[in-house]
Amino acid sequence: MPQPEIVSREQWRAARAELLVKEEAVRHARDVLDEERRRLPMVEVDTEYVFEGGDGKAGLLDLFEGRSQLVVYHFMFAPEWEAGCPNCSAFLDQIGHLAHLYARDTSFAAVSRAPFTKILPFKARMGWTVPWLSSYDNDFNRDFEVTLEQDGRLVERPGLSCFLREHDRVFHTYSTSEGVLEGLGSIGGLLDLTALGRTPDGSDRVRYHDEYEY
Repeated sequence: MPQPEIVSREQWRAARAELLVKEEAVRHARDVLDEERRRLPMVEVDTEYVFEGGDGKAGLLDLFEGRSQLVVYHFMFAPEWEAGCPNCSAFLDQIGHLAHLYARDTSFAAVSRAPFTKILPFKARMGWTVPWLSSYDNDFNRDFEVTLEQDGRLVERPGLSCFLREHDRVFHTYSTSEGVLEGLGSIGGLLDLTALGRTPDGSDRVRYHDEYEY
């Protein structure tokens, strides 16, 4: 690949200033888009999904762990596979310490169609501690359109879905797939996809992950 042109420091500053104007325009457009996303309507989830995880059986409401929001990463891992998707694995590698989400009243979990007996050893191999559950015995993946039927066979695709809890009622607020996922890589980016945004507690103060109270 061709390398960038070599210029003087003054020429670099001028080019950087020109690019900065475009970057600020993109940032503003992203802020506007985030506001529109938060104004999306939501739909109640009335299906009683039962997942299997490290603590046994769990419903969708249980995945909130008492918090107001839930971000679910649809991890590609079909029942017949022996290992999870490499791209999904790279995505999960990027997830930071969940304390930053928890302090903002938001939980996170990964969900795959593979049985938990396959998820568990792969999770241990990868060294992850995030909650990861199996939807092997339910239609969660199909209902949220990350497992599709094409030409008579089931096809997996990655995705991310956001949910909001009001007491014992669960609402689906947002879902996305490959395109938006490529731009994610931070806790803030995940929160931008939720209905309450980055500061549901009214504060944007970032702390060391062991100093949060939640």
